[in-house]
Amino acid sequence: MNSQTNESPNPKPTIWVLIAVASIGTLALNIFVPSMPNLVKSLNTTQSMAQLTLTFYLLSLAFAQLIVGPLSDRYGRRPILLLGILIYIIASLAAAFAVDIETLITARIFQALGGCSGIVISRAIIRDVYSKSQGVVILSYVTAVVTLAPMLSPILGAYLDQWASWRASFYFVAGFGIFIGLIGLKSLHETNFNLAASLNLSSMPKQYWSLLKQPEYLGYALAVAFNNSVFFSFIAGAPFIIADVMQLSPSIYAFYFLLVSGGYMGGNFLAGHFANKIKTDKMINIGIAIMLIGIIAALYCFTIGYSHPFLLFGPMGIIAISAGLISPNAIAGLLNVRPDIAGTAAGLSGFLQMTSGALGTFCVGAFHQSSGISMVVFMTLFAALMTLSFYILVGRKKPMAKA
Repeated sequence: MNSQTNESPNPKPTIWVLIAVASIGTLALNIFVPSMPNLVKSLNTTQSMAQLTLTFYLLSLAFAQLIVGPLSDRYGRRPILLLGILIYIIASLAAAFAVDIETLITARIFQALGGCSGIVISRAIIRDVYSKSQGVVILSYVTAVVTLAPMLSPILGAYLDQWASWRASFYFVAGFGIFIGLIGLKSLHETNFNLAASLNLSSMPKQYWSLLKQPEYLGYALAVAFNNSVFFSFIAGAPFIIADVMQLSPSIYAFYFLLVSGGYMGGNFLAGHFANKIKTDKMINIGIAIMLIGIIAALYCFTIGYSHPFLLFGPMGIIAISAGLISPNAIAGLLNVRPDIAGTAAGLSGFLQMTSGALGTFCVGAFHQSSGISMVVFMTLFAALMTLSFYILVGRKKPMAKA
């Protein structure tokens, strides 16, 4: 941590404030996913176009991560964060009032741009005001919420859709943004008292390239990225299977999605519990094995037909356990490749993670089949790519020391 940890004249934000600020971007990510079938009918559009609202959100979130941090270094955490929240609120309301799919997609792009400020700047504030040991603890809680929010928000979105309409999810996130904005105005003070003289963006591509040239970093980063692709391939296809194939309501989606969110939380718990007992690479190997079991189960359930929601969500619950094991260990691995530029490494990994998620949603939408075959095929493809990239780029090196 920097010297301003003890010199800041302003009070430190509480962990609950940081968690709330960090959650706005990922809360809006998936909250309306169960509503996409109804959105298609409401806006008289197609499934492929509806899925672009997810694809472009992820892409905007990915690219914004590369610029929000440097902007807050130059102009301060507080003004950039408050500006981001304002953009988020306006874009959420624009999405709620959208009368066509093009307007909704545009609103989602700006919603992600604003929401990203909470994710990035909350981490920067932690670096500003907490000691190294305290920061690790605070960051672990904040990261957990950022990761779990898109897992749990579809459950809320499904009930909002059933209670009102797909627009209710956007009204909700706009209201949440207003709430967080008021908290920010009152409780979040400036923490960056060493403003950068300039943005100095010219050196960033060189640092990114230096990381991508290292096989070990790339192997871990692709493990996180393709892991995300598997998840978002499912997210893009499952709501339409529930609505169009099984003819079931969004609340059914919400109920069975608990298998996915519960599986991921279980994987995260196991990763933390065995962190000091099992080496990073071995934990990833275990996660890959579990994921392949889940993929085989998903293929089998597809071949026999989705006669019950458990046949759709059960295999994904297994895959979610593996994701909870793989992601934290792979992130720990990639951050240790170049500790001197760990922040840059994390930002690049986040960019790859979001763009890969966007790729998953785009592929499933572009090759949509009502049977769900595109979802299962791309889940299998991305799981295979994750396995191959990890073993080729990381598996051949000498065993790592304990992470």
